[in-house]
Amino acid sequence: MTGAAGPTVDAEITWLLHRAAQRMHVVTGEQAEKHGLSLRDHIVMSALDKTPGMTQVELAKTLGLDKTTLMSLLDRLEQQGLVVRRADPRDRRARLPELTPAGDERRATVAAASTAAELAALSSFSAADVAVLRRMLFELIGTGTDPGSCL
Repeated sequence: MTGAAGPTVDAEITWLLHRAAQRMHVVTGEQAEKHGLSLRDHIVMSALDKTPGMTQVELAKTLGLDKTTLMSLLDRLEQQGLVVRRADPRDRRARLPELTPAGDERRATVAAASTAAELAALSSFSAADVAVLRRMLFELIGTGTDPGSCL
């Protein structure tokens, strides 16, 4: 057997984006694991940092996770002292997860290591190329909600 078939430059854009996302997940996941987190943990913590004040339900929807999966992730992060959940003052039935100071410190450490790893993975591109890629991906994603998962 000669090995698995990989994408080619003329492959479907969806296939190329999927493979690129897998590559970046590996790069970021390796950095998260070096600091005792899974990639999912890091993404949840990053979402809490970027959009504080979301309820658990809103966070699950934003990340494209079912509530049960998110609850188990938050339980683990809470047990590690990285996240706390407080009652939402607007609706006492809802919970607001937030990073603890230790959680924010760990998130920032992983984010910095991930940024360095991403830059290394993109090192064959110029800074201008990376800026264009970011802009194109941002435009492709848009601002609407998407039922898909980022995890």
